[in-house]
Amino acid sequence: MIGIVLALVAVVGAATSIEAHEIGTTHVTVRLHGGAAPGGGRVTEGGRYDIDVETDAAALLDKLETLADRPGPAPTAADFSERLAAFETLFRDRVAVAFDGAEARPDVRFAVTPPRDDVSPWTARIRLTGAIPSGASRLTWTYGWTFASYALSIAREGEDTAANEWLEGGQASTPFALATPAPRVSRAGIAWQYCVLGFTHILPKGVDHVLFVLGLFLLGSRWRSILWQVSAFTLAHSITLGLSMYGLIGAPPSVVEPLIAISIAYVAIENLVLTELKPWRVVLVFAFGLLHGMGFAGVLTELGLPRGEFVTALVTFNAGVEAGQLTVIALAFALVGWLRGDTSYRRWVVVPASFAIACMAVYWTIERLQF
Repeated sequence: MIGIVLALVAVVGAATSIEAHEIGTTHVTVRLHGGAAPGGGRVTEGGRYDIDVETDAAALLDKLETLADRPGPAPTAADFSERLAAFETLFRDRVAVAFDGAEARPDVRFAVTPPRDDVSPWTARIRLTGAIPSGASRLTWTYGWTFASYALSIAREGEDTAANEWLEGGQASTPFALATPAPRVSRAGIAWQYCVLGFTHILPKGVDHVLFVLGLFLLGSRWRSILWQVSAFTLAHSITLGLSMYGLIGAPPSVVEPLIAISIAYVAIENLVLTELKPWRVVLVFAFGLLHGMGFAGVLTELGLPRGEFVTALVTFNAGVEAGQLTVIALAFALVGWLRGDTSYRRWVVVPASFAIACMAVYWTIERLQF
């Protein structure tokens, strides 16, 4: 029994070293222009590439200055771009554009744009440009200046669709075929792609969402109460996910993400002080689901939705999220559900696990508020 609880706490504790959720501060777009040989094959002369990296400017500058051991004062609007550009050589050390395994040396330009509002960060827009080598057949991208997952989109000139991929910081992308026209993806293929994306956003990438669902599971003494909470949560995040993607509502990640962490802390702390569910729990779970829906929307905003299959992608992404949540509940039940009728269940499972979740959520809240 104690071993099971310690395992739960260890898993939660280990999560402190990884990013809990794709906050959406980094996005990379690759655009390929010209040079394609008719009918496919290798690239002919004249092809060029533009790569735009958008990321948190202050965070990037802090990493560069720290590694260079050249800390400086808080940047200003007048010197932000110049200070980033001063570390161009160091920046290149963790960025790689490779054609058939051979690294290219693109031109690099730094620009910084001010925040949209009082809570959003300054955004660094870094453009890498260069010529595609004659005869090249595949492109590989690597970016090591983020510790979180980020979205990569690659599009050819004249094509409506883009290849999208989630990468971890420092991970090389899947080799992209330069001259082969992108195959037209069927509706079923798009549905499967976004369903998988929704599922993996919960397992294994959505540690914060997993802990929220586990918090709901721990206090529910009966399946009916758990399903009521999960249903309220699903309905709520479906509403805000849809409204956010249609542009009807929105909030910056710097607001949504700390509130998501607070919602996790609240559920875990309530598990510690209550021994049974109260009627207001479902209402609060619904409210928290509205927040989480805007968090899910951040993922789809990063990758974008196919214009011709917007609804299909939106619905199947949400279905994947729900499948991930139900998988979390099923795994939790298989691990400790058989102990729910035991008198020591609360003492040895609910209390320590909820305490560990609360500690993690408080940690994330502080981290995301950037104190």
